[in-house]
Amino acid sequence: MSSNADSVANSVWNRPPRSRGGQPTLSREQIVRAAIELLDEKGLDGLSMRRLGSRLAAGATSLYWYVATKDDLLELALDEVMGEIEIPDTDAADWRTAASAVAHGLRAMILRHSWVTGLFGIRPAMGPNAMGTSDRVVGVLTDAGFSGMEVAYASSLLMSHVIGSATTEAAWRRSIAPSGKTANEVVEEMRPYIDQVASRYPNYGAWWEENKALDADAMQDDNFAFGVERLLDGLQSWLERRDAGDRHDAGRA
Repeated sequence: MSSNADSVANSVWNRPPRSRGGQPTLSREQIVRAAIELLDEKGLDGLSMRRLGSRLAAGATSLYWYVATKDDLLELALDEVMGEIEIPDTDAADWRTAASAVAHGLRAMILRHSWVTGLFGIRPAMGPNAMGTSDRVVGVLTDAGFSGMEVAYASSLLMSHVIGSATTEAAWRRSIAPSGKTANEVVEEMRPYIDQVASRYPNYGAWWEENKALDADAMQDDNFAFGVERLLDGLQSWLERRDAGDRHDAGRA
């Protein structure tokens, strides 16, 4: 297996696009969109050049004229879906609103394309959409008052919450999908067992009794939003304490 450094050096973004001579029958954009559809349906393990070629009514060999390897195709697909994340202008929104929009946009993208969680940290995110998103995030955090490595630390903190939360939620959705049941229906099936054992776990039992009317479907959204807002609270509080300390130090100078 190649190292991550090798993945960066060999990234599709470090090479010019391949194109077939003469009148092309396909475009790289067509191939990438078809690959995303296949990935959405069957996941990373379900993507093969042969299966993709069949979907496009083209032989796998033909695809290699446009995309050199499956790894290249995955990089292209990852960047394409990164382009779905919308970031409001900081001129039209305060930094917290903009940062929250990024977080919610990334989560929504992951839930639409859960296969991306298998690529984060494995395939380099160096394409124009990923870099554009990173550029906007840096702008949002810089406008908020973060500087230097603080920008990277704040971004990493927020993205870690998004990716961790969305990865868990996507796995939960995949696990119950074959049953055709909603999250609320699954919780209803669990109720008799939890009611039976609740007395053994008094803290959990009391919480369960108090929140029996919870909406499991809505709770996922509320849980995520709560986490984002508390992280932003913490970052804003840190900025205020840092700035107050800087003013104090300047006053003593």
